[in-house]
Formats: sequence, structure tokens, C-alpha cells
Amino acid sequence: MEIKILEELLTTLKVRFAKNMPRHKNIDWKTAQAKLEADPKKLEALFEMERTGGEPDVIGVDEQTKAFIFCDCSSETPAGRRSICYDRDALESRKENKPRTSALEMAAEIGVEMLTEPEYRALQELGEFDRKTSSWVETPIEIRDRGGALFCDRRYDHVFTYHNGADSYYAARGFRGRLLV
Repeated sequence: MEIKILEELLTTLKVRFAKNMPRHKNIDWKTAQAKLEADPKKLEALFEMERTGGEPDVIGVDEQTKAFIFCDCSSETPAGRRSICYDRDALESRKENKPRTSALEMAAEIGVEMLTEPEYRALQELGEFDRKTSSWVETPIEIRDRGGALFCDRRYDHVFTYHNGADSYYAARGFRGRLLV
């Protein structure tokens, strides 16, 4: 990654971190930045999260690994990751009007994990997200094996989980990513 782009990304992340302190109480930016600078692959993933509209920010520390958790904190599902179905099988099952890719494939390309339903609900404790859009979430195999997939949003000041055919896609549905650093 070019030094100028790297510096711009780190500045953007630092400013966002400072503006949103309730998301990451008891976390020091300098420590997070040092971990980022030590792992170029994670920086590339954060760059892609930012480039696609995710506005990543630190939202906590993983209890098992002690890694910082970066998550998409854009008010709506990232604009550069919408109009996609759930996974490759869903994409291939569409006979017409196929989307360009799927959520799981795009997450893998970026280098992030999709949020699980509990992770999505935890994110909603830190702010109000997806009030006009929705986000695919990692779907249990029992549901996916039957052709379905889960997505979440926030309406009426409540967080909802819904189901849809995994091959469906809408202009207002994408996914949020999570990255451990």
C-alpha cells in the first residue's frame, strides 16, 4: 500500500476513533494503531472496508485473542457492498438478473468476516445502524441448507432479524464486516 494512502487511512481511522469514544471505552488508539502498522494485510482489509463505504471503527476487544475488533460503523449498510445475494451457490442458482457477486465472496475478497446475528445486535448497542437499509448476517447451516439466509435491520427503534431466499438481492441490502487486529 502506498505510504500516502496508508497515512490517509490511519488519519481517517484516528479521527473516527476520537469522534466515537463510546464505541471503544478503555481502548487506546496508539495501541490499536501500532497493531495495525505491524500487519499490512489487516491494513489492506481496513482500506477496502473504508473504500466500500463501511466507515470501520474499533468496537471492542475479542476476549479470546485480545485482538481489537474493527467493524463497519456506517449509518447504513456500506454502499459499495449492496445489491448482492448471500453466497456463491445462491448466485449460481439465479437464472436471470444475477447480481455481480455475493456477500460471502465479497467479505472473503476484502478479508473480513460477515457479522453473526449476535454480533449485529451487539453493534446496535453502540448506535443506530441500518434504519433504511438491511445487512446480510452469517446464516446457520440448517437455514442455508434449505435455501434461506438471514438479514437484519433496525426499524421502530428495534433490531429485527428476517429471512429471505439466499438468492434474493435488493438495492438496500448488503453486509457489514468485522476484522480482528
